[in-house]
Amino acid sequence: MDKFFDTIRGLGLKRGPQRWVGGVCGGVAAKLNVDVAYVRIAYLLLSLLPGPAFVVYVAAWLLLPDQRNAIVLQSFLSKRSSRP
Repeated sequence: MDKFFDTIRGLGLKRGPQRWVGGVCGGVAAKLNVDVAYVRIAYLLLSLLPGPAFVVYVAAWLLLPDQRNAIVLQSFLSKRSSRP
């Protein structure tokens, strides 16, 4: 499982420090080198269409590392596996 999370870290996409909810739009904006407002507007427009926009956002929040390179899902799984 560590190889999977290392591959995600290798993508170079992180959740951004400019966050309203999870920082996903801020991270995408930083990677694309555009203003975060454009990415937020694009996400809002996409979420108005029928489709899995919310699910994709939650999955990105769970899988993308934050600024400290910590991944939420990996932390959750490691805490859960260390329980007796």
